[in-house]
Amino acid sequence: MIVVTGATGNVGSQLVRTLAEQGEKVVAVSRGEKPVDPAWGNAAGVEYRRADLDDLDSLAEAVSGARALFLLITGPQLISGPEPTRVLETVAAAGVRRVVFVSSQAAVTRSDSAGYARTLEFERALADSDLEWTVLRPGAFATNTFAWIEPIRAQRMIPAPFGDVGLPVVDPADIAAMAAAALTGTGHHGQAYTVTGPELITPRQQAQAIAEAFGEPLQFVELTREQALGNMIRFMPEPVAEHTLEILGTPTPEEQRISTDVERALGRPASGYAAWAQRNIAAYR
Repeated sequence: MIVVTGATGNVGSQLVRTLAEQGEKVVAVSRGEKPVDPAWGNAAGVEYRRADLDDLDSLAEAVSGARALFLLITGPQLISGPEPTRVLETVAAAGVRRVVFVSSQAAVTRSDSAGYARTLEFERALADSDLEWTVLRPGAFATNTFAWIEPIRAQRMIPAPFGDVGLPVVDPADIAAMAAAALTGTGHHGQAYTVTGPELITPRQQAQAIAEAFGEPLQFVELTREQALGNMIRFMPEPVAEHTLEILGTPTPEEQRISTDVERALGRPASGYAAWAQRNIAAYR
């Protein structure tokens, strides 16, 4: 049995479907803040359990009987919560032997930033544990542009800062595919994979890809840093938003480097943003 935390999110929901299609018995776990995928009710081998990583008793119950765990921390958990060693001890005591943890590329490129201190604590705790572990360090997510849904629907407009700064944006489906490989396969223990897309793409170019998939022109409006920060702190802790804007506006050479780890782990190239936009354009209509 494999437990997937953050199961209603962009990566977790895809991972649940992938594992179920592979015939794995899956426990999909979330805090209950987002709707559960109705398809889970029809999927063989998928069970939903509600738990919160801040509540170690609920976590222990959710992972009971599992051999592997997909571990994702989001929102306030990026800044605070139980000590990572306690989290890992809790899941190990419940029977988990393999953990795939979603870290961040910035935990390495900006390791001195307070916004990534807890993420690094989890990485260190895993390395010091007796568990089999794999760390995934993605860069910027393609799904971050879901923030454009409402302005596109209301005004046919796309607002974003740093319009001409390019990053190798990641398709979350690639993260899910790498997680599935590490959770079920061999050769991934002790690996820390940097997960990026196959090319640099700017917000202005992303907007053009959305417009092409959408089938009509969309206006790109470049935000100031202050305007972007005001938008972002509505759904993420301010320290995380600050560090995210630093990456978006002034990426380091390493943050703009295109990694080959997706191809190394999966035997295929990473997916590009334009293909992601085509698959997900219904969300913007």
